[in-house]
This record gives sequence, structure tokens and C-alpha cells, in this order.
Amino acid sequence: MIDHLPTLVQLIRHLQQVPYLASKNIYRVADYLISLDAPKAEQLCQAILEAKNNIIPCPQCCSWQEKSKGCIYCTSPKRDRALICVVETWQELMSIEKTGGYHGVYHVLGGVISPLDGIGPEDLTIEHLLKRINQETKEIILATNQTPEGEATAAFIASKLKKFPVTITCLARGIPVGSSLEYMDKLTVYKALSERRPF
Repeated sequence: MIDHLPTLVQLIRHLQQVPYLASKNIYRVADYLISLDAPKAEQLCQAILEAKNNIIPCPQCCSWQEKSKGCIYCTSPKRDRALICVVETWQELMSIEKTGGYHGVYHVLGGVISPLDGIGPEDLTIEHLLKRINQETKEIILATNQTPEGEATAAFIASKLKKFPVTITCLARGIPVGSSLEYMDKLTVYKALSERRPF
């Protein structure tokens, strides 16, 4: 249908390679990009190139950092290095940071173990996590998502951590704040009951 617009076809093919971009939105995004005036399009392209050239993984926690600066989490004197919160991706790190309630350091795995997608433990930063544990480390918080892959990844990491004298914890599971029991699925209610705490 759009074969007579080869340049647009090429743009759409590139957009189809972007993860998390829903198929139904690809044409809208393409339309938006084409509709940008030239200076704004150049600014967008320049921002992407600058991010690509200047943002690198932190050698300590594997989160993103500016090449010319240190990691804002690992270099902060206000952070408690005895606590390491293990997350799947940078997005989960940002979600925890937004709460303002966590003041330890992080470790970004870069995904989860997923044999169906060809992702094994060696494809994540698990070995790097084990190497950074030292006498200062007191607690490892496994903050993976509550998906089968996230749970399997947390269990695998926990098995590797048994040889270290650290406390292993995970995020509480159960009923979200402001929700009603009648609308919860049975697994969520079960988790809330089995992981109850003193009132």
C-alpha cells in the first residue's frame, strides 16, 4: 500500500526494530517524525547521537552514567553501600528512585533469565554482582518483577548468594494500596496472606 513511498517504508522498517513500540503506533510515530520541522528533527537526531556517544554502563552497578562523570548512585556519599538493590533494568531502578525511600546502591542485571528468548545467566550481570560483594555488604534486595522469569532469576541469584554472609531479601508482595480484595486475583491474595506482617 505504501510501496510507492520507499523512504517511508525504510523509516517504518527501522521503527519496527524498536522494542516496546506497539505495531499500531508505528505509523503514528512515523507521521510525527515526518511532520517535524527540519530544526526539530535535527535536534532529535543530535540528541540520540549524543546519548549514544556519551552514555555508558557504570562499571560498578551497570546503570547508565555520563561518560565524563561518575555514576550518581555509586559515587554519592549519601548512599548506604551495605545495601544493594538488584533490579532487572534501568527502568525499575528509576521506579524505586521515584519513591524517595531507598538510600542504598543498585545493581542492574540487564534483563532476566529467559530460556525461550535464549537468555541465560551468563547473558546478565550476575557474576559481576557476586564479584562486587565485600565485607561492607550487609543485605541484597532482590527487586525483580513478579513474573515467572523474574522469580526464576531471583531464585537463581539467591542460590548463588548462599555462600556469602549477607541477608537476602525481596520486595513485599500482596495487595496494592487503595485496592479492594474482591478485585484481586487469587495469587495476589495468597501472597498477601502468606507474607503478612505484624500490625
